[in-house]
Amino acid sequence: MAEQSETLDAVFQALADPTRRAILSRLGQGPASVGDLAAPFDMALTSFMKHLKILERSGWIVSAKAGRVRTCSIVTDRFADVGAWVYGHRGLWER
Repeated sequence: MAEQSETLDAVFQALADPTRRAILSRLGQGPASVGDLAAPFDMALTSFMKHLKILERSGWIVSAKAGRVRTCSIVTDRFADVGAWVYGHRGLWER
């Protein structure tokens, strides 16, 4: 139970930042290189990479390197985790 709670904490923490939510929205359209993902954001690449690391550690994304290009993809299982938690608490909120 504690492990599940820690996983859920990391999942929601990753969603708490608008940059990370924007990255997930973009990856919902399909895999993208780090450069393509970073392009719309006005921040240093090292700062952007911190966001990617948080998303990867929390299980929202996976990345693979081919040559000099790192490509990221979304992990849709995390949406099921969030949905299950919300659905499990829905009765409490509707009372």
